[in-house]
Amino acid sequence: MRVLIADKFEQSGRDGLEAAGCDYSYQPDVKDESLVEAIRAYAPDALVVRSTKVSEAMLDAGALKLVVRAGAGYNTIDVAAASRRGIYVSNCPGKNSIAVAELAFALILALDRRIADNVIALRQGQWNKKEFARARGLYGRTLGLVGTGQIGREVIRRAQAFGMPVVAWSRSLTDERAAELGVERKESPADVARAADIVSVHVALKPDTRALIGADFFAAMREGAYFINTARGEVVDQNALVAAMRTRGIRAGLDVYAAEPASAAGEFADEIAREANLYGTHHIGASTDQAQEAIAAETVRIIRAFKETGKVPNVVNLAARTPATHLLVVRHRDRPGVLAHVLEAIRAAHINVQEMENIVFEGAEAAVARINLEAPPDADTLDQLRAENADIIELDLLALKS
Repeated sequence: MRVLIADKFEQSGRDGLEAAGCDYSYQPDVKDESLVEAIRAYAPDALVVRSTKVSEAMLDAGALKLVVRAGAGYNTIDVAAASRRGIYVSNCPGKNSIAVAELAFALILALDRRIADNVIALRQGQWNKKEFARARGLYGRTLGLVGTGQIGREVIRRAQAFGMPVVAWSRSLTDERAAELGVERKESPADVARAADIVSVHVALKPDTRALIGADFFAAMREGAYFINTARGEVVDQNALVAAMRTRGIRAGLDVYAAEPASAAGEFADEIAREANLYGTHHIGASTDQAQEAIAAETVRIIRAFKETGKVPNVVNLAARTPATHLLVVRHRDRPGVLAHVLEAIRAAHINVQEMENIVFEGAEAAVARINLEAPPDADTLDQLRAENADIIELDLLALKS
């Protein structure tokens, strides 16, 4: 298997690919059109990226079978285009959770103790203990979370160690799960905003989370509260955030922004960077040695599994539901040509197969095939199958529940 690595990737990961019997090309600086050309020239089976954008043109440039995002999100990959071409897209969820949670807490502490302002003043030769000896402190302050996935849960653990009560909202958070986590569940993000001294956002970027945090949310926050975002810039209406920083004293700790540079180094002209109430970092949430080593190991695991089994761990673009309406169950002797005969009859009836599996019993004498169909075969087709093939033991047609 040939693997093109189009981003920075740990040496341990490259060694792991080699140990898995893969040929790889390490080209961490190829982007845009140069990546299209690299795919065309190297003809990889798998592409590994981190922040590099993967476009439809790149997917068309070769014969890719798999794209692995060496990280948690995958919004930089044209997943719809990959799905149309039957290309798997996979990621490495949870491997950077601790790193991102650590940064979220670093931003909370930095805001509360005004760490950056302290450092700047000291470097300018100023001693101003009177100004900087005022902080609210975190003990007993309420932390609000929007999102309680793996990163959110790591933040909860750290908040509890600091003696902070936690309120949280997530679409999947139940009262029972909230009790297990030791948090108070809120009915909406706005309810979290109203109850918290500090709010931290930990949701993935999806169509229903884009601009989830808007003007109404910031209006619900307490005057002078802290707002932390280490998730994705697009989940926040940044103009509304800037307005709240200017009019309501909201202080923000951000690792992500609405419009980030495409490259790892470059100019950042966004006006939010000049706001006095901003403490910002450079989208470095996952950038610890520990996280990158874990992500590299997971990337190798994904590629090795695909190479050896044809199955893709953590795949993100398989259909949750298909147009299948009926299930054809074929109990048959494990002989050559049985399923080919069944599939030919289905084809002749102009019915499309959506999914199928064939399970062989111990001894390899018999098997059961389960074939999901977009429409039911008529009775004549089923009778013909039963009559024409003595290796078919039984046929059952079941309507699938919608």
